[in-house]
Amino acid sequence: MIKKAITVSLGAMLVLTGCGAGGQGGAKSTDTPQPEASKPVEKAPDPVTLKMYDVQQFTDDDFNRLIVEPVKKKYPHITVERMAKANNPIDNVIATKQQFDLATLWHGGLPSQNLLDYLEDMTALIQKNKFDLGRFDPNALDAVRKVSNGGLFGIPYNVNFNALYYNKDIFDKFGVGYPKDGMTWDETIELAKKLTRSEGGVQYKGLDPDGHVRMMFPLSLNLVDPKTNTANINANDQLKRVFEMGKTIHDIPGNEQQGSFLNVFPKDKTIAMLATSNFTSFFRDVPNLNWDIAQYPSYKERPNVYGMYDLHVMAVPKTSKLKDDAFKVIEVLMSDEVQLDSVKVTGRVSPLKDQKFKDNYGVDQPGLKGKNVKAIFKSKPAEAPEFSRFYSDANAVVTAEYKDYLAGKKDVNSALRDAEEKINQAIKTKLGK
Repeated sequence: MIKKAITVSLGAMLVLTGCGAGGQGGAKSTDTPQPEASKPVEKAPDPVTLKMYDVQQFTDDDFNRLIVEPVKKKYPHITVERMAKANNPIDNVIATKQQFDLATLWHGGLPSQNLLDYLEDMTALIQKNKFDLGRFDPNALDAVRKVSNGGLFGIPYNVNFNALYYNKDIFDKFGVGYPKDGMTWDETIELAKKLTRSEGGVQYKGLDPDGHVRMMFPLSLNLVDPKTNTANINANDQLKRVFEMGKTIHDIPGNEQQGSFLNVFPKDKTIAMLATSNFTSFFRDVPNLNWDIAQYPSYKERPNVYGMYDLHVMAVPKTSKLKDDAFKVIEVLMSDEVQLDSVKVTGRVSPLKDQKFKDNYGVDQPGLKGKNVKAIFKSKPAEAPEFSRFYSDANAVVTAEYKDYLAGKKDVNSALRDAEEKINQAIKTKLGK
């Protein structure tokens, strides 16, 4: 009896197994089909709020357009907020251990910022997130590596360009032809002489070159040797050349530089030509400003070269507890979609090398319709030097000496000699020597 019961049970099991599996030749099951086991639902990431110290100062509209909104769209759990900077310098942020997950910085300032001990090489984050650096202009990345101890303290998101902005009404008033693309500094200065006039009690200035820094950048000049921490002022005659050219422009009768060009050019409308960086967003919507763009003037031995690689970068500080989420912000900002939006709308130039980012510059900015924006891209940046951590200190000294020279208080050789002595002394003091 026991043996028979076992046999029946085994037979029943075989029938059930065959029916359940739908085996060939087996009878079809009349049982209700069981639903497939559902996949486990992935838990949504916990919400995080990232804090960004914005040294380069996005406008509110640009901050929302390029960062807050696209990040929230791709990563709903991430909120990005800007930190208040008033009475809250970055050294205070670090000293008081405030939350601090992202920073926007000028690449040339990275060596001095590194003294605050919050920067780190982002290569590990880049590799972990499979972030493609091959999309970038390699020279832009090299410029950042030079000031990052060979690594990358930040990812470039904006390339400052240079252009020659001009007021067409002033040219028309004096019957002078508009500036042409490809002019040298000498040709631009000669044109400025024709436009520096007093008319109806108004003094018109032919050219504002935006100070010595803008003029020295195309020569890739370095004020301090980063290896020896000594002034590099009189190593060659190039800075002397910049000083003397600046004085030639300043000494055109009536062309003395007074007031901020950001007020004088668009508001007073008394500057005929302005040679400076990317300020299209400041000029494009100004009422009754009849302006256009020409290619930035070149040194004759360096045709079609403007400025240098002058970059805004975004960094993830090593003190952040949310590095992976912070890097997602950079990933979104540097996506093709957001970079295209940036170049079309905000007036920035992308460090990504695809030609489409140049071809689409300003296309969605009504204030740039009909402007010669192609002139911007007829020049290329000069190689950026390896900035010293004492660059800012040195440039403050050079600026003061340059102003004394323009004012006739010193000759050029004395100004440069004094600059070198003061820089070396300032560095020794900071190094405690």
